[in-house]
Amino acid sequence: MSVVKGVADSFFAFPKDFLFGASTASYQIEGAWNVNGKGESIWDRFTHTHPSWIKDSENADVAADSYHLYKDDIQALTDMKVDFYRFSIAWSRILPKGDTSLINKDGINYYNNLINELLKHKIQPMVTMYHWDLPQPLQELGGWPNPLLVDYFEDFARLLYKNFGDRVKWWVTLNEGAEVAAGYSSPRHYAPGVEAPGVGDYLAAHTLLRAHARAYWLYDSHFRRCQGGNVGITLNSAWVEPLADTEEDHTASERALQFMLGWLAHPIFTEEGDYPLVMKERVAHNSKAEGYSHSRLPTFTADWITALRGSADYFALNHYSTLLATPGDAGGVPSKDHDAGVVMSQDPSWPASASSWLKVVPWGMRKLLNWIAKEYGNPKLIITENGFSDQGQLDDVGRINYHKSYLSEVLKAIYIDKCNIIGYTAWSLLDNFEWTRGYTEKFGLYHVDFSKPSRPRTAKSSSKVYAEIIRTRKIPQGDEQ
Repeated sequence: MSVVKGVADSFFAFPKDFLFGASTASYQIEGAWNVNGKGESIWDRFTHTHPSWIKDSENADVAADSYHLYKDDIQALTDMKVDFYRFSIAWSRILPKGDTSLINKDGINYYNNLINELLKHKIQPMVTMYHWDLPQPLQELGGWPNPLLVDYFEDFARLLYKNFGDRVKWWVTLNEGAEVAAGYSSPRHYAPGVEAPGVGDYLAAHTLLRAHARAYWLYDSHFRRCQGGNVGITLNSAWVEPLADTEEDHTASERALQFMLGWLAHPIFTEEGDYPLVMKERVAHNSKAEGYSHSRLPTFTADWITALRGSADYFALNHYSTLLATPGDAGGVPSKDHDAGVVMSQDPSWPASASSWLKVVPWGMRKLLNWIAKEYGNPKLIITENGFSDQGQLDDVGRINYHKSYLSEVLKAIYIDKCNIIGYTAWSLLDNFEWTRGYTEKFGLYHVDFSKPSRPRTAKSSSKVYAEIIRTRKIPQGDEQ
């Protein structure tokens, strides 16, 4: 993978059909948390019940108020001339009870208006069905560890296809299932805040995967012929580099990637399907040693292995940073971290962002894209999130350099390594509510003034550079000052 520095920037242009977009999530931007028939979500309950678990004790009751200001958002997208906008549907805005016993017409109208306005401006909608905001009534039934949510999610997906599928050609079933599952493992970091590490997270992911497969085959059987769209699932992963150039650390790096990305990707994108073998073996071994009568990692039936295999038209990837790996004890007993047996770290010399976990390591992007291409047969891939956090500066030099450097690695992966990458999505269109970090970290290409009720948007320098990249299909030369 060696290449002369700068060659991608100087000689390579993005293919003419390469797609550029920007991304948001419903809970983080919409606000209007309880108006016009919307029901309560697990993040509404989480932030209202445990404000001390949010860094600034804030919530997303209003957020960027995109429910009322979606036309301002679309104007921002139009100014950058993006090809598509990835946004998510708030399940509880459509189905306040989580099930189809009550369908909220106002919620359907809101997303119809958003989609129609996007198309009016020649911007393709990419719709994520689920971006972390489960209706609270479904959590009362146990949430994602309850296998009945497969049926509820299929009903939700069917409603979305029927109401929006005539215009939506890019679907994402679920966003970052590993982080959704963490809500049943890490109580202070993710809603719903259930503390059942090494059990609840595995059960949740098992349901999430089956829900995804059910939604995929529903589309394939009943909607694909008349609607002609694509259905995928967004998976997130850091690149994991060996801490040292030793056999042990290389093995630890590979194992970490299987526990992080392979956990949800292997069942869908490999010919054999099912969970990664190393994961099945280690969880089974640890479970037995801990006194369990069977593995804490659930087992797929043969029918589910078949249903999951090939259940994606494209690979959707969220990537931000890189970790270093060496073997060792990590996490409590039981936990997924302990099962993996990998100690993670980051190099203190790597440039920092406003987020403690996000170091700027552009070469990790290229390595991860190559790993995916090799591991999963070089699938058609869209980067559905990639971004940089700061304190909200309008002249956001750090963000500009981040996107330029990571996009340079994407170009190398396309032209030198022949990775099948067809699109890139900047996270995020707007400054928004960053989960348990509240409003203390900003990822937006556009600044939002949260101190003003009108929530005005202002273009940052990065939005102009991104617009230039989209217009020219090339990365501007030179570092920003």
